[in-house]
Amino acid sequence: MSARCRLTGAAPVFGNRVSHSHRRTRRRWNPNIQHRRYWLPSENRHVRLTLSTQAIKTIDKIGIEAAVARIRARGEKI
Repeated sequence: MSARCRLTGAAPVFGNRVSHSHRRTRRRWNPNIQHRRYWLPSENRHVRLTLSTQAIKTIDKIGIEAAVARIRARGEKI
């Protein structure tokens, strides 16, 4: 499973873990990815999306139709 949001494009970022002695080792910050199922009235079907929690809030604000339009505008298939 890809740790990437389909709406916002949020993906893992990488950096350093710094110890008390200031030694650095590589680490990774993962986005908070959730699977959410939405009813798409225009197509009379459910769509299952992999979204970050920020994208879920965005869908609550703009609606699922506008969100699907944004995803399709980027060239992704739903």
